[in-house]
Amino acid sequence: MGAYKYMQEIWRKKQSDTMRYILRIRTWQYRQLSAVHRVSRPTRPEKARRMGYRAKQGYVIYRVRVRRGNRKRPVTKGQTYGKPKTHGVNELKFARSKQAIAEVLFISTL
Repeated sequence: MGAYKYMQEIWRKKQSDTMRYILRIRTWQYRQLSAVHRVSRPTRPEKARRMGYRAKQGYVIYRVRVRRGNRKRPVTKGQTYGKPKTHGVNELKFARSKQAIAEVLFISTL
């Protein structure tokens, strides 16, 4: 087996001690960074190569932090006005995907 195959196996077993340790450290590191930042190389090179990434000039990778869960309605002090039926603030289902939201966030920072 090649190196990429070993990396793929490690990612497949997320409950292993190695993977849990790596994920704990990475989550802490990602929290210290800004919401949108440039990355020198992909986190998972074997998967990136499968998706068409090549380590040469012209390929740029950014990591974008997106809010988890549902969309939160932007209301000041929780004042929604109107009937209680329409007062939802937290449980709104967003029409766009997480990737689409991340792309918009990235474009707005440029």
